[in-house]
Amino acid sequence: MLLGQRFSLRLFARIFPPGIVGAVLCVGAIAQEPDNPMGLPPRTSTPPPSVQAPEPPAQQSGGQTGHSITPQTGTITPESGEDQGRFVFKKQVQEVVLHATVVDESGRLITSLDRNAFTVYQNGQPEIITSFRREDVPVALGIVIDNSGSMRDKRQRLNQAVVNLVRASNSQDQVFVVNFGQAPYLDQDFTSDVNLLQTALHQVSSRGSTALYDAVVASNLHLRNNPSLDKKVLLVITDGQDNMSRETLPDAMRKLQSSKGATLYAIGLTDQGMNRSGRQALESLAQSTGGMAFFPKSLDEVDEITREIAHDIRSQYALTYNPGATIGSGYQKIQVEAKGPAHTRLTVRTRNGYYPGETTK
Repeated sequence: MLLGQRFSLRLFARIFPPGIVGAVLCVGAIAQEPDNPMGLPPRTSTPPPSVQAPEPPAQQSGGQTGHSITPQTGTITPESGEDQGRFVFKKQVQEVVLHATVVDESGRLITSLDRNAFTVYQNGQPEIITSFRREDVPVALGIVIDNSGSMRDKRQRLNQAVVNLVRASNSQDQVFVVNFGQAPYLDQDFTSDVNLLQTALHQVSSRGSTALYDAVVASNLHLRNNPSLDKKVLLVITDGQDNMSRETLPDAMRKLQSSKGATLYAIGLTDQGMNRSGRQALESLAQSTGGMAFFPKSLDEVDEITREIAHDIRSQYALTYNPGATIGSGYQKIQVEAKGPAHTRLTVRTRNGYYPGETTK
């Protein structure tokens, strides 16, 4: 995505239909924000690197014939009649990737478990874990932060807390910043440069309504369109409930729940404006993806929360399994259990399900 000035995320034409306030852009088109009272300076950003399709595997030695693979379907077919009569795999495999956090009864992170400590269930049936790791890997991270009028006096301290999170994260993380009010704006595309992120966090208008769900859906799509990093995280910060979005809460939850979807963390500032339904919405978004929602009583707690989130992200396990061909077309429920030394009771936090066939980038 090319960024010359402060551009709206409405370029995601698949998300925002005609009729939404402001210009709706087709893919590849760029429009400047019509009203720019803050005098935002032009700036540029390098788009995320494109990923080329892998070259076909080389022919094996010893006279064996290689196989070609169709990228769109995962279909493997023989290249010569020599393989006629052999079993040929022609079904696309959809892997499910889970990023799991494990805590004990005191809420302390448990980071030393092995593969045998975990059991994964889909729709109540045990699954075979095909891949397992417990390493700190770079993530694609979207910072989605409310810039409605009630946030004006809070942004300076919130911005610093976000910067502290980035500094406490993996140095190879790729981070973007979305400021949202009545519409979401991408003020910094993927970068590891803390100075660029600080600049983007200060591109604030502090006016307008709160289109939270639209911002979450657009930001999640932007994460999925960056294939260079598999692990994806959204951090949402707001002090109010949605009152403007075209998307609904169920819409947003479904679009977050692909088989390789993002983990969402939320910080809800409850000093003013946020009612019970607003809190429940943030909890639902976070819990459905394996994340957490925090509700600090004051800004003094936010910096500690962001550091906790950074530590949580860097202390997760990655579990992969292949559910096979027997799954249906509806929602697939996931449950993960873990046993500690001497069978101590542990809690696993991960996504609670997914919709098969959804985009999995």
